[in-house]
Amino acid sequence: MTHTRSTPASQKANLPVPSGAHLDERSRRAREEPMSVTSFGGDVYEVETESGNRYLANVVAGTCTCPDHVFREARCKHLRRVAIEITEGRVPPPGHVAVPCSVCSESVFVPTGSDEPHLCPRHRFQRGDVARDRETGGLVLVVATSDRRADEVRVPSHDCTVAEYATNRDYPADDPVVSAVYPAVRVTDDGPEPGSLRVYTFPVSRLERPDV
Repeated sequence: MTHTRSTPASQKANLPVPSGAHLDERSRRAREEPMSVTSFGGDVYEVETESGNRYLANVVAGTCTCPDHVFREARCKHLRRVAIEITEGRVPPPGHVAVPCSVCSESVFVPTGSDEPHLCPRHRFQRGDVARDRETGGLVLVVATSDRRADEVRVPSHDCTVAEYATNRDYPADDPVVSAVYPAVRVTDDGPEPGSLRVYTFPVSRLERPDV
């Protein structure tokens, strides 16, 4: 299970103002002033300002611990900054945390407490997806996915695990596995028709998107 924890803060920086945008003072300051935002996996985010002050902003409740909100009940620059960073994908949305992809370690946002493994879009396949086998260069059709590791799934015909299979040894043994077929086609007098389709099980990092 994913542990609930604060995710790394976004880099303290100012954000560009969209060309032609007409922003009120607080919205402009939310972008132009250097701030960093840290998510705690729920609705509350910590905002650190350029001066080092830290405030807690709850984007769902619309509250902040800064004086501008506490005393003026304004939608302060801190709430606006958090909303901007969520929209731009710099920090996770409410109820999510940032975790590394199980294959490439790229940061991916997942619901707090969700089951592992976590995969980025480049390594997250679904049934019906077309992928390229890195070893053969051939295209395969994904027919099943699993959370089980390559060193847990056996290849009965070779009495070994998927991880131990000769052409898979260069891939991580803890990769989740994906089952796929090479869509063979044979030509008959009546036209092309599917040939014998054998299902192969791969470590997920052996497959890649065809457009990579």
